[in-house]
Amino acid sequence: MTNLDKPVIIGITGGSGSGKTTIAHKIAEEFDDNDRITIITQDSYYKDNTNIPMEERMNINYDHPNAFDMPLLEKQLGMLLKRQAIEMPTYDFTAHTRSDETVHVEPADIIILEGILVLFNEEIRDLMDIKVYVDTDDDIRFIRRLERDMKERGRSLDSVINQYMDTVKPMYHQFIEPTKRYADIIVPEGGANNVAIDMLTTKVESILS
Repeated sequence: MTNLDKPVIIGITGGSGSGKTTIAHKIAEEFDDNDRITIITQDSYYKDNTNIPMEERMNINYDHPNAFDMPLLEKQLGMLLKRQAIEMPTYDFTAHTRSDETVHVEPADIIILEGILVLFNEEIRDLMDIKVYVDTDDDIRFIRRLERDMKERGRSLDSVINQYMDTVKPMYHQFIEPTKRYADIIVPEGGANNVAIDMLTTKVESILS
């Protein structure tokens, strides 16, 4: 099968724990030829905080647009659009800074970019062909985040609750939820919405064929 003239970027956003990562992976899993689809996660593009003391790093507002290295994300998306491979950064959530390791990402026909603020930045938004907002109830998102942060990121119950009340919830309403107006498609109930996932998968299939 021939490659597309220009790669297609699908942006998938929503609050923390909304199911955007699940949707991105469910779409990608539907295709046998995984070389034609790649997933880029905005979490990989948190700023490098190596020069900041650990105590200060722990107090960074990770749900604010300023926490992300948007210029690097924009630059690397531009490279993928030109069919150039990238070295995607990785983030160490335990050390609260960028890891020394990178992930080699080859260009692909379909680029799925997922993250809490992928629709916030106009320059990045303008690179997208399809914009998806995953709309999930606050309580469900909090429970999912609580389970994830305690299991995968070694966080305590109190620290997750405090962070949620201090920054995650207010930043969601200030910065993330307003980007819903830029979405082409709004998906209620996240990864459990099989109808919406089927529709997105069908759209991707039609693009690839």
